[in-house]
Amino acid sequence: MFQSLFRQRGSRIVGQRLYDSVVERARQPLFYTEFAVSDTVEGRFELYSLHVILLLHRLKGEGAQAAETAQALFDIFISQLDHALREIGVGDLSVAKKMRKLGEAFYGRAKAYDAALADPSDAELAALIGRTAFESEGDAARVAALTAYVRKVVAALAAEPLETVLDGRADWPDLAP
Repeated sequence: MFQSLFRQRGSRIVGQRLYDSVVERARQPLFYTEFAVSDTVEGRFELYSLHVILLLHRLKGEGAQAAETAQALFDIFISQLDHALREIGVGDLSVAKKMRKLGEAFYGRAKAYDAALADPSDAELAALIGRTAFESEGDAARVAALTAYVRKVVAALAAEPLETVLDGRADWPDLAP
C-alpha cells in the first residue's frame, strides 16, 4: 500500500516537472514570431496540447511507471486549464462546460496526432498542424517548419532514455525553423 502511495506521489512530482518543461517550451517566442502560431488563448492551447501530447506519445506503452507519469502529466495539464479559465474570469457555472469542450478537443487532437505520427509521410501531420496550430491553416512554409519541428521532437524524445523522462526531464530539440 505504501509503495503505491509513494510511487503515485513520485509520479505526480515527475508529471509536474514535465508539465513545467512544456510550459517553458510552449512560451518560446519563436513559436509566435518565426512559426507564426497565433499568440492567443487558442494558439497557446494548441502549443501546450501539442507538447503534452508529444510527451504522452513518448511514454505510451513503456510500462506501469510511465503510465502513472503520463496520467499525472495529463491530470496536471487539465488542472492548469481549469485554473487558467478561472483566472481569465470564466464563472464557476461555466467552467465545467468549457472544460468538457477543452477535454474533447484535447482527446480529439491526441487521437489525431497518434494517427498522424504513425504515418511516415508528413501529409497527415502537416494537415493536422495546419488546421489546429494556425488561425487560417497557415502558409505552407510555416506549416512545413512546424511539422519538421514536431518530427524532430518525436525523434529526440524517442532517443531520450526512458529513465531520463521518468525523472521529469524532456530534452526538447533546437527550436530554430
